Order: sequence, then C-alpha cells, then structure tokens
Amino acid sequence: MTPFMRFLQRLAILALGALTIWFVVFVVFEEADQRMPLVLAVAATYGIAAYIIFPRIVRFGYKLLKRQHVPRYTVTGDGLPGDPVNLVLVGTHEQLRQAFAAAGWFGADPLSLASSWRMTWTFIRNIPYPTAPFSTLFLFGRGQDVGFQKAIDNSPRKRHHIRFWALSTDFDRSDVKTASFWLNADRPPDGERVLWVGAGTRDTGLGLTRLTYKITHATDSDTNAERDFVLSQLEKPGAIGEVRMYQAGDAVDVGKVNHYITDGELPVALLT
Repeated sequence: MTPFMRFLQRLAILALGALTIWFVVFVVFEEADQRMPLVLAVAATYGIAAYIIFPRIVRFGYKLLKRQHVPRYTVTGDGLPGDPVNLVLVGTHEQLRQAFAAAGWFGADPLSLASSWRMTWTFIRNIPYPTAPFSTLFLFGRGQDVGFQKAIDNSPRKRHHIRFWALSTDFDRSDVKTASFWLNADRPPDGERVLWVGAGTRDTGLGLTRLTYKITHATDSDTNAERDFVLSQLEKPGAIGEVRMYQAGDAVDVGKVNHYITDGELPVALLT
C-alpha cells in the first residue's frame, strides 16, 4: 500500500471517529435528554454507545483498514484483538475436563441473561460464584468450545480462567498461513483426540474494554505468568505429561506433523 493510500485510510478512520462522537453527543444524548432525567439520559446514552454504536463502528473501521491477516490473538465479538493464545493441550474433551477437575477448577455456566445478572449481583456483593460465565471470544471462526476457572480468595471479582478451542490434529500445514484456516468454524467431533488451543488470563477486577468502553473484567497483562500458573496447577495432580516449549512458527509434534502460529513461546503438553 502506498503512503498516500495509507494516509487516506487514516484520514477516513479519523473522520469516522469524529462523526460517531458527534452523533452520540448531539443526536443520541440530546434525544435522551429531552425524554428523561439527566442521570437516566447519561446512562441510556452510555448503553447505546458502548453496546450498539461503538462496536459496529469499530468492526466497520477494521474492514476499512482491510485487516485480513492471520490473527495472533483471539478476537472479541466487536472484532478487536482479545486474549493471546498461550497454551496447547493434547487429548480428548473428557481428558481435558478431568484434568481441570483434578486441579480444582470449575467449568463456566453458559452465557445468558440469567447467568449475566447473577454474575453482576455476585460481583457487586463479592460473594462466590465458582461457575461464573465467560464472555465469548473467537478463534477458528467460532466462540470458545469450553472454559475453566479458579476463583482467587473465593471472590467473583478475581479469578484465573482459560478458554479452549478444539483443533483437529489432521490438517494441512500450509493452510495455517491462510485466513480461511482461521475463519473455519468446523469443530472436531466429540471424543476425538485433538489440540486444545487455550488462551488463559487472570481477572483482577473491573474495567472497560478498549474503544467500545463496555464494562468487563480487568485482566493482568502478564499472560506468560498465567500460562505458567495453569501448567503448575495441572502438573500437581499429574494431569499432564512432559511439557515442550515451541517458538512461533515451529512444527508442533503430537504424533503427526502440525504447525501452529503464536506470538511467543507456546507450551504443549499431553493430557494423561
């Protein structure tokens, strides 16, 4: 892309951002302010902007920038980079479930209106919710297949948690560098021995998402430390075998020759 075209793209993004802010302030807020008290008008404007307008503008902006490269991170529902991939386990779904159960971790309730309300209520009151739901992140064209968590100090505000996506061990290495591979939403059959590609992070409290400002858990930025913690948790009950470390672009040896792209070191372990 030429410098001039890149300049035009950035100018278009800047204009789009300015137009969006103008629309929120002078159209959405003014309309709400005329119909309800100020406090409710501000709350309504925030809800409409953060959960409806900003996500759609961000997705449109990313399309405008033509971000069609192979992702190095999971992706949020708004199309933004999410948690980085930092762990791969090899085995069946039942082995994965038993491994985390042996380590004292819990599965996550399905995300619904009821579970979201319960999560909000327990977060405010700081009372335990060991099976709290996860927000949906996307990899391989679909949301996470399964997730596990462990509360910190028995609080819903802080927790260790990891999402997993199943990836068949039987695929063409050359496909990994194509966007179509990462957008293929096909999940391997249950019971099959697969790669469980994981993204683990530690929730530390309350925060806002970047660009859209949705209310969410704040997370510790050191995902390497969280990766090592998850491994140590699984090693204690003997739920995993030898851990092998791979660099970005290395072939992952799990009985067949495979290829996986990550940002840095990627530990791969067999579930026992």
